[in-house]
Order: sequence, then C-alpha cells, then structure tokens
Amino acid sequence: MGVTGQSVIYLRLKKRIYIKPQHVVTLGQVARLLTDDDGLQERLSELPLYEHRKQDGNRVVIDLLQIVKKIRYEVPNVAVEAYGDPQVLIMVADKPVGPRYVMLVLAWLLLFFGAGLAIMNFHTDVSMREVHIRIVELITGERVEHPLWFQIPYSLGIGLGMILFFNHIFRKRFNEEPNPLEVELYMYQENINAYVIADEIRKQADYDQRREGGARDD
Repeated sequence: MGVTGQSVIYLRLKKRIYIKPQHVVTLGQVARLLTDDDGLQERLSELPLYEHRKQDGNRVVIDLLQIVKKIRYEVPNVAVEAYGDPQVLIMVADKPVGPRYVMLVLAWLLLFFGAGLAIMNFHTDVSMREVHIRIVELITGERVEHPLWFQIPYSLGIGLGMILFFNHIFRKRFNEEPNPLEVELYMYQENINAYVIADEIRKQADYDQRREGGARDD
C-alpha cells in the first residue's frame, strides 16, 4: 500500500511481443507487473488491452498512457509506477518465422568469399609479400622469394585473431562478453524497433487527424 492508502502497481513494458491475428492482448503479456496485492496483480495480468483486427496490419504500438488509462478505469484507486520503455511493439504473424537455411548458406558463402577477397586485396595494396620478404631478409640476412616459415604462421595468426575477435569457435564461447558482431546486431535491432514505433505513432497521429477533420466537416 502507498502512503495515501492506495495500492501501488509497478510495471515495466516489454520492448516487443509476438501475437497471432485476432488475438486479445492482456496487460500480463506486454508488461512485467509487481504489487503487494497478489489478487490485484493476477486481476490486472488478465486485463485486456487490445484486440487485433485485420485492418490494423501486422504492427501495432501500445502506448504507456493507454495502459495507465485502462488500469485506472479498471481499478480507480490504484497508483501506477512505470519503468522502462514508454511503448511496446506488437508484431502480428500466423506462425513464427523459422530459419531460412538457403538464405543462410548463401549469406555465409557471400561473407566467406567477400572477406577472403577483402584480405587479399588489402595485402596486395600494401605489398604484403614484399614486406614479408624484407622482414625475413632483415632477420636471416638472406633474401628468400617464398618465406613460407614466416607466411604460414602469419596466415594462421589472422584466423586465430578473427576467432578471438568474435569470441566464438562454432558454438563455443570463450567468455561472457558480447563480441562486436552481437553488439552491432543488438544496436541494429534497437534502431529498427525505435523506427517502427515512431512510424506507427506517426501513422496513428495522421489517422486521428484525418478522422477529427472528417468529424468537423460533418
């Protein structure tokens, strides 16, 4: 209970959830709830917030203020403390999207050969072969056109450096720190979520403006 005798409910919205078409979204699906009253928490978890309609498309944004309004309507004497994101993105799909193995193989081949060509082009641009020959000549005092004993460890070192850089070898992770690729994917997903939410809010604002304009004309 709060200082004024009100029940207090704490909620944190999720970033994104997936539902099926014509599904009824409840508060417990879009947010994590915490309150001292277990009965109230269970009751609010089942509170319906939105029912998907076909004309709504496959992306819907629920705003925090809509949720607070629903909660206050259901329980007028409750105080709401919200944390985290102010919107939750709802993605609508008949079934979860499974992995596309053909696209995965094509992307893997593209990246593999692309990375190989990039490394070879870099070595050509900086005359790496001549650099190796010169280094071996400085070490041994003899000029060798193919210093394999130096070039082979160098090539293996590139591969080892890539493994350490990405912190992965197959499914094995060396430590719990995220690698740069995981960080970039996370930032990419966050940017996509932010753009989709902003775009959906803009569309809803345009729709409300047109509807209000039509009502005034009538």
